[in-house]
Amino acid sequence: MPLPTALFWERRDVPGAEHALLADRTGLYAHGTALAVDPVPYACHYELQTDQDWVTTRFDVRAEGAGWARGVRLELAAGRWRITASEQGDLDAALVAAGHARAGLPGSEDPDLLYGAFDVDLGGSPLTNTLPIRRLGLLTAESGVAHRLSVAWVLVPSLEVVQADQIYTPLGGDRVRYASETFSADLTLDDEGFVRDYPGLATRR
Repeated sequence: MPLPTALFWERRDVPGAEHALLADRTGLYAHGTALAVDPVPYACHYELQTDQDWVTTRFDVRAEGAGWARGVRLELAAGRWRITASEQGDLDAALVAAGHARAGLPGSEDPDLLYGAFDVDLGGSPLTNTLPIRRLGLLTAESGVAHRLSVAWVLVPSLEVVQADQIYTPLGGDRVRYASETFSADLTLDDEGFVRDYPGLATRR
């Protein structure tokens, strides 16, 4: 069935883009493609499903480039994550040839480290910032009150899944500050909580 909404972001940090098709009447269903040239040229295809409260229930992602492909599925049920991963070819060879360090393995050796995480964060994807914003109702939340959360961070292009601590702080109007241990950015959102501008990362077109 065709999906009613299309969003497109142009990357600002490296040459690249993201295109997502989605429906968000009862939670979020989305599928999309992210492209970038760094650290090696890749295409990343994903499918995302949340429940009606915007808690992620399933996230399928596949990344591919010259000579390699990786896939990961994350499923959340009863508070625990199940993660399955696949790998073909040799991403490390492509990274080393481009002058980068080797990648971690796709997936996670210990999904229990993700206990208490209700959102996925796909590296370089503005779409996944919307998940905690909508789940926590940050568009109408009290300005200046920080919300600290744990997320399942999917690194790209390795598709290694790690636990990450993040902070979202409503700033009033259409802005929410996103922060991690080493980075912060003031996101500009539309009326539905989807990112219009992510300074240093991407702008919607």
